[in-house]
Amino acid sequence: MGALWETLVDPFSYQFFVKGFLAASLAGALCGLLGVFITLKGMSYIGHGLSHAIFGGYAAAPLLGIPILLGAGLWGLASALAINAVARTRRIGADAAIGVVTTASFALGVALLTRFGNKGPAFDSLLFGSINGVAWVDLWLLVGVLVGAIAVFTVLYRQLLFTTFDPDVAAVSGVNVARMDTILMIVLSMSILATLSIIGVTLVAATLVIPAVVARMLTDSFGRMLWLSTLIGTVCGAVGMYLSYHLEIPSGTTIVLVNAFVFLVVLLATRGRGLSRTAGMDDHTDASSTAISVPMPRA
Repeated sequence: MGALWETLVDPFSYQFFVKGFLAASLAGALCGLLGVFITLKGMSYIGHGLSHAIFGGYAAAPLLGIPILLGAGLWGLASALAINAVARTRRIGADAAIGVVTTASFALGVALLTRFGNKGPAFDSLLFGSINGVAWVDLWLLVGVLVGAIAVFTVLYRQLLFTTFDPDVAAVSGVNVARMDTILMIVLSMSILATLSIIGVTLVAATLVIPAVVARMLTDSFGRMLWLSTLIGTVCGAVGMYLSYHLEIPSGTTIVLVNAFVFLVVLLATRGRGLSRTAGMDDHTDASSTAISVPMPRA
């Protein structure tokens, strides 16, 4: 029994694992929270796309002589705003805009790495995440982005809720839909930047989507969906990081596999109830400043 206990707690004797464990938990919480809005807006592909776009910033920043986080952050923000601007032309759908902007950015990143070599984080770490690559700056970045996201969603809760489910009526009601979409894109790009060292470019989309989908199958309340998705993301991040130590595989891989396992269990238990983007949500009346009443999911 003593030997088993020592094996279980052994990872926590290493500082690099403790940092990775905390970072994975924070990253899971952040992705779970943000994923609710992304999933219900029908933009699940955006996480995958923006992570590839930010990869281009990671490759370009060292070559330009600027800090990697700053360069990748600005690159990701510019990509998010470009996607939002192109999608709002209404002649090009959001999925097409994501495909054009992000694949071009990713291809540019690969071209720069091939031509000039890698002067930043290891290529494999960027793609799949790494438990060894977590620094204190990554932890503080995650904390800052998570606190910022919570603050934004708290202050703008009603407007974001409105634009998520009925942007056309929201616009008529006086909500600046374009501004809300831009704010969401900014939070999303910063969140992806903060989580890439843990989850990796190729897998971050799954951590944005799966906790929110699982929460959607478990509740018909938007408010409960937010905290439930955040909790699921946190637990899956922590468990995935712990397993990555013992299995000796990339942290992003195990985190996604744990998410997928939870999804499968809940899917079998609920038989897929609530997988529709809005079907089954309980109605309530949104008392907007223009006194326009619309059916909305219960907060």
